[in-house]
Amino acid sequence: MQTRKIGELEVSAIGLGCMGMSDFYGQASENQAIETIHYALDHGINFLDTADMYGPFTNEKLISKAIKGRRDSIIIATKFGNVRDQQGNFLGVNGKPEYVKQACEASLARLNVDYIDLYYQHRVDKDTPIEETIQAMADLVKEGKVRYIGMSEAAADTIRRAAKVHKITALQSEYSLWTRDPEEEILSCVRELGIGFVAYSPLGRGFLTGKFTKPEDIPENDFRRHHPRFQGDNFYQNIKLVNKVKEIAKEKNITSGQLALAWVLAQGQDIVPIPGTKHIEYLKENIEALDINLTTEDLKRLDEAAPKGKTAGLRYADMSTVNR
Repeated sequence: MQTRKIGELEVSAIGLGCMGMSDFYGQASENQAIETIHYALDHGINFLDTADMYGPFTNEKLISKAIKGRRDSIIIATKFGNVRDQQGNFLGVNGKPEYVKQACEASLARLNVDYIDLYYQHRVDKDTPIEETIQAMADLVKEGKVRYIGMSEAAADTIRRAAKVHKITALQSEYSLWTRDPEEEILSCVRELGIGFVAYSPLGRGFLTGKFTKPEDIPENDFRRHHPRFQGDNFYQNIKLVNKVKEIAKEKNITSGQLALAWVLAQGQDIVPIPGTKHIEYLKENIEALDINLTTEDLKRLDEAAPKGKTAGLRYADMSTVNR
């Protein structure tokens, strides 16, 4: 397995996003999810991504079961800040210092570990100065409960303010052929500060794999049914983009998902994508994408097929908690 550096942390060149094993993307079998995690670990993926809100509160427990006896070889990334109740209702964003420490203790207990390798603020709390939140996270580092600090979906100015309080190791944000927003300002900011970039949804929430041909293909209990980019005219506009990617992938005898993942990997050695899946067959495909070399001509064609701003629809129905 190839490795990459995000900040001071060395991880496998791709990670495994575990959210869909417990939440948002329809039904999942715990046994199947654990088998998928084990396959990832057995094939060199050591970077597992979760959050307290996934489930809610069950995804961390799932990972605890999957990594039993293997903790020392695994980099666990989890997050706090998006607050949900036991029924899954979203209660807002909380970055208050006392909540940071409370959330960390709860995650440590669910994960059944002594420390978290990479602890992210999942979303920035506009009502709490970022300096206060980061200081609370820094205190967790001093206490040995957290090794490295990360942020997610933060704006450049916020990242700069945070970095003055404590070293930020990674920024996690959505990045793919259909979400190229980080190229405008974020990537240059994190590179200036020596912060690694973790790309979530590098396959466009599965859309770039080409498996959806009409909105009805999405299961009824899947949150993508209510996602702006998967609805109505947006869906069919975005299919045109995917079809162009599929054409290039077919020429290279790879899947469109592999091509989309290879594109993210080609954007810099400081970028680590974390495609999520609960199926070993798709995980195999993702691992194989590491061996795909894209030429300058390939990258040019993909840039023309999926230029910045081409995707129809917002990333979320409510964008108020991102980029702040």
